[in-house]
Order: sequence, then C-alpha cells, then structure tokens
Amino acid sequence: MKAPGGIKGSGTRRSVLLGAAFLMATSAIGPGFLTQTTVFTEQLLASFGFVILISILLDIGAQLNIWRIIAVTEKRGQDIANAVLPGLGYLVAFAVSLGGLAFNIGNLGGAGLGVQVITGLDPRWGAALTAILAIGIFLSKEAGMAMDRITRWLGGLMILLTAYVAFVSGPPVGEAALKTVAPDKVDLMAIITLVGGTVGGYITFAGGHRLLDAGISGKGSLREVTKSSVSGILVASLMRVILFLAVLGVVAQGVKLSPANPMATVFETAAGGVGLKLFGLVLWAASVTSVVGAAYTSVTFLTSFSPKVKEKQPMFVIGFILVSTLVLVMAGQPVQLLILAGALNGLILPLTLGTILIAAHQKRIVGSYRHPVWMTAFGTVVALGTAWLGGVTLMEKLPQLFSQ
Repeated sequence: MKAPGGIKGSGTRRSVLLGAAFLMATSAIGPGFLTQTTVFTEQLLASFGFVILISILLDIGAQLNIWRIIAVTEKRGQDIANAVLPGLGYLVAFAVSLGGLAFNIGNLGGAGLGVQVITGLDPRWGAALTAILAIGIFLSKEAGMAMDRITRWLGGLMILLTAYVAFVSGPPVGEAALKTVAPDKVDLMAIITLVGGTVGGYITFAGGHRLLDAGISGKGSLREVTKSSVSGILVASLMRVILFLAVLGVVAQGVKLSPANPMATVFETAAGGVGLKLFGLVLWAASVTSVVGAAYTSVTFLTSFSPKVKEKQPMFVIGFILVSTLVLVMAGQPVQLLILAGALNGLILPLTLGTILIAAHQKRIVGSYRHPVWMTAFGTVVALGTAWLGGVTLMEKLPQLFSQ
C-alpha cells in the first residue's frame, strides 16, 4: 500500500491527509462507541457534555504525541517500541493485533445487526456480506486510496444521518452548553473510558501508519501531520457530540432506553420507523469502517515479524478479515475472548503512549528533533489515567473470565 517515491500532487496529498484523519475517526466510531455514548448520556444527561469536552482535549494530547513521533522517526509504532527496548515492539504488536482481532469480531457482529435492521436478513449473512465488501477494498490496485474514500464517504454519511435524528429529537441545546462548562457532576471513569474508546488500542495508530505507508513523514511534514491528527479527533468528536444531542433530546422527554439496544430506542423514538432504518444504516456504516480500520492497522503491527507480511500487506489484511468472519459465523462473538481483549485494550494505550513519550526524548531515535514539553505533559496525564483504568478493568474482568 506504500506509494513508491511518496505522494505526487498536492490534491492527492490532501486527499491522503484527510483520508488518514477519517480512517482514525471511523476506526473509533464503531458499535462500542455508539453504545457507550448513548449509555453515558442517559446516565449523566446534559453533564455528559463536560465529559466529552475533557476527553477531546486528552484525545488530542495522546494523538499529537503518537503521530508526530511516527512522522519524525519514519517508523511504525512497534518499531519505535523496539528501538526503545529490544523486544518490546513484538509485545506491543501482539497485544494490538489480539485486541484488533477480538474487536473486529464485534465490529462484524454490529454490521450484521445493522443489515438485519435495514433488510431483515440474518445477521450472519449481513456480517458475511460486509466482510466481502471490506475484502473488495483491499483487492483494489489502489487499496490505500479506496480505503481513504470509503471511510470519508461513510463517515460523512453517519454524521449527516445522526444530525437529522438530533434535529428532530429537539435536544435542550442551551442546557447542554451550560452543563458542558458547569456540570452537575463529574464522572472521571467516563472521561477515561471515552479516551480509551477514541484513541485506545490500534485506533490512534490507524491514521499515523496510513500516512507513513503513503510516504507522508519526516520533519518537513510535521505541520500537515499535526493538522491531520487533530482533524481525526475532531471528526470522531463531532459524531460523539451529535449523538449526545440526539440521545439527550429523547431522554429529556422521559423516555427510558432499552438496555438491550439503547441507540435503536433513540432513533425510533425521534423519527419513528424511518428512524429505526436510519439506526441500522448508521450502525452498519460505523461497523464496516471499523472493520476496515481494525484489519488494516492490526496487520501494520504484524509487519515487523516477517518481510513477507509487509510485501503482501493487502493479502494479510484480507486474511485477517476472513478469520474474524469465520469466528463470528461459526462461534458467534466469543465472550471470553472479548472480555480478555477488552481488559487488555485498556492497557495498550498507556503502554504504547508511554513508549512514544520515552522515544520522543531519546536523540538516538528522534535525532535533533525536540519534542514540545506541553505535549509530553499532556501525554503523561493520558498514559497514567488510562493505565489506572486498564488495571482496574483487568482486575474486574479476569475473575469473570476464569469463572466461565
């Protein structure tokens, strides 16, 4: 997928930069992102706006650090980790790929449910058809550009459809704006959970690795890389804010959301039968773009194990999608694997971000580049916060895993 000799043409370069931002954003906007936002809004009401605001700032802090050091070193995340401590990169690659595989199974499950809502088709068939579409992207001669386009188109579609539901739900915008800066309560766990859900695991590396594959790297590209990294966070955050307003408009009417499918309740309450179909379309779009992002990024972490993986990267991405699909169709979503992967995913961000922060201050890795102190401070806060949450989650989930 790498463009030999780099990107030619300013238009193509801008397209790749925007595509990288949307790849990261749509990787974050999966079934879990949608459910998470809906549930937290029902619990915290308008005060959830404050949680979103703080998480956006922390997300930017984490992503700026990671994308800049990838660009400066012209190395992928696992290779930077190996430069910090030999062998650490292989641990990072294994952890990210395991989490990516487990969550890809969940993403395909979400896609199947979305297809079922739209057409009535069995979810397994919906998942299989979605997998075929995703595989088609990577069979293209210009797989990278195809990936950029579909994430932009479907990302925009999700935002527009959800914005319509937010409009018809009639949210108390004034109250939401007030509580965003003066909340009734602050939920620290919700903040850290949102940060992990937006830039945790493989997600924050998706766009950074895409730019590297496209030949956009080096100190001369830092301004563009920085802009693209912030844009990715803002796109994901825009979707989060719009969905928050849509949910708030419904729960403010006293509607209790269904625990089994809270987001479906929101869309159907706001827009009736049409709203339910829109829910299916948004869920499918969120799922398929996350499938593409998870498969692509997970395989970029495996390239360090063998030169053949890098040479045949699209084929390995296709294999990754096929394995995820077979597990889902034959065994459903394996609860134990998802529990373990979810707990481990909480520890991946502090591990990867912590490694990046160490690398940022080692001349043998970054050369003459001087990393801004404020970025280091920002990154440290995010790394420590998510490490705490990951540890708590792991202690809670491991007993459940071994008791089943």
